[in-house]
Amino acid sequence: MVAKIGLDRVVLETDSPYLAPVPKRGKRNEPAYIRCIAENLATVMDMPLTEVAEITTANAQSVFPLVYM
Repeated sequence: MVAKIGLDRVVLETDSPYLAPVPKRGKRNEPAYIRCIAENLATVMDMPLTEVAEITTANAQSVFPLVYM
């Protein structure tokens, strides 16, 4: 599905508390697992993890007013 809509329209999140990504399945989901999601997406899209991170971070910054310290 991501290939059809384009990575430029994707924001990664871990909102679902009871649906942690593999290999964390069975544990409570938490933001620290976002890397697992990005790694899986990089594999599916056949692109480097760094590129997925750059694109999805830029997407998040365009949607949410993120402030970094």
